[in-house]
Amino acid sequence: MAEVVKMPKMSDTMTEGVMAKWHKKVGDKVKSGDVLAEVETDKATMDLESYWDGTILFIGVEEGKAVPVDAVIAVIGKEGEDYKAALDAEGAAAPAKEEKAAEEKPVEEAPKAEAKGAAVTDADLEKQGVTVVRMPLLSDTMTEGVIAEWHKKVGDKIKNDDILADVETDKATMEVMGYADGTLLHIGVEKGAAAKVNGIIAIVGPEGFDISGILNQGDAPAKPAADKPAADQADAPVKEAAVNAPAEAQEETHTADGSRLKASPLAKRIAKEKGIDLAQVAGSADGGRIIKKDIENFKPAAAAAKGTEAVSAPASAEKPAPVLAQYIGEEKYTEKPVSQMRKVIAKRLSESLFTAPHFYLTMSIDMDAAMAARVKMNEFSPVKLSFNDLVIKAVAVALKQHPNVNSSWLGDKIRYNEHVNVGVAIAVEDGLLVPVVRFADGKSLSRISAEVKDFAQRAKAKKLQPSDWEGSTFTVSNLGMFGIDEFTAIINTPDSCILAVGGISQVPVVKNGAVVPGNVMKVTLSCDHRTVDGATGAAFLQTFKALLEEPVRLLV
Repeated sequence: MAEVVKMPKMSDTMTEGVMAKWHKKVGDKVKSGDVLAEVETDKATMDLESYWDGTILFIGVEEGKAVPVDAVIAVIGKEGEDYKAALDAEGAAAPAKEEKAAEEKPVEEAPKAEAKGAAVTDADLEKQGVTVVRMPLLSDTMTEGVIAEWHKKVGDKIKNDDILADVETDKATMEVMGYADGTLLHIGVEKGAAAKVNGIIAIVGPEGFDISGILNQGDAPAKPAADKPAADQADAPVKEAAVNAPAEAQEETHTADGSRLKASPLAKRIAKEKGIDLAQVAGSADGGRIIKKDIENFKPAAAAAKGTEAVSAPASAEKPAPVLAQYIGEEKYTEKPVSQMRKVIAKRLSESLFTAPHFYLTMSIDMDAAMAARVKMNEFSPVKLSFNDLVIKAVAVALKQHPNVNSSWLGDKIRYNEHVNVGVAIAVEDGLLVPVVRFADGKSLSRISAEVKDFAQRAKAKKLQPSDWEGSTFTVSNLGMFGIDEFTAIINTPDSCILAVGGISQVPVVKNGAVVPGNVMKVTLSCDHRTVDGATGAAFLQTFKALLEEPVRLLV
């Protein structure tokens, strides 16, 4: 009988895995113990082995795709065997080819079903010379706009770049233009009334055009206390004719004599980007209003010549304005799919921070004695000891004296761990891993140092196994090597505490009544208030401080 291969749970935090690479294909013979594929979990890339002998009859997941734990990924059986019964028994979907064939028919029939009730689109109307003016999205927080003033009325002739109305948004009062030539056939929102973004506020088209069909579609916003706009229009696409200029582009511009300079918002924005003084541009629209084509056709030399003729005062009497270099930037970005590791980091740290009530205790530690002791220890140690090794050992010894800190919140009970397993946060390319130094209180500094170095190498190579990162009772996160003085860390659940370790700084300290140079390290203990109280955390830090300031106690 065919055997179904499911996505295994390869770590305690794994909810799904990415099929990084298949080592076998449909039709290949496999034996028990053969590596079928490589699976990327939230913490490492691991081999997926076969537990059966036979032929691969079906592969249900492509390389690079994510699969939930316990989902069917393959079927192994006898060559030529019907594997569909095994898939049906597991509730799995049929192969992709069959799904595609089943879906083709309704996809083809859908347009026919909708053809009769198809609504007239803005694009169809534009072919007939009709432009539907909708409430534009004039700011990133805008959901509706209030018509502050109409500059045109029904029956008026409209030209391209004419201002139809002033719209009051949540941030400013801005101009709305129709970007169309024709007659104003309809005003859908009266002065003082609000309209949702994308709601119809006006219609421009040939004189006498019947607009009843447009209004009957139900997406026109209501006049005050009249018909209610359809709710689903909030998701309709914004017509390109709507103005979406930033607030600063709508500010009034004035000439030298204080009179208002008329210019469209688009013209103002383009002029600002190109560094063009609007006062030097001649407007071609009604009333001398400056529009987009005026900016595009503007020639500085011609404007300068015109200005020279108009000004009779001697040039020597005026101080030339400073010329500033223009810089045109480009907005761009890159997006990457979230890795399995980053997904789990985001999920677990969010759960920790928003579930466990954190509080923080910071303490300064005199590291002069620890620095001197480390130099002497490295003369005899088979491996080079780091300050982080001293911190891990001091934490482990202090935890044995303060078991309340070495605990876990389990909802209806608190677990007080009698063993000391210290998790060590290690940064890798995709995020953070926390391998565990087990029974750290009983290990020598040299042993701790060797284990941490091995963990770091295997973590960067993605070779850590679940047994390496499971079972911590306390966590240490050290950013001192990156020049960080102090910081706070989020608790690595189910631990009750995490110690954030900063760098060693040389600062003035008072010793025996005199100010002398000293080496100080700041540490911050993040505590889960459900299991650890302030006094309990403070007592732990006092013991930890005493151990580092007298490091000989770590060797006993």
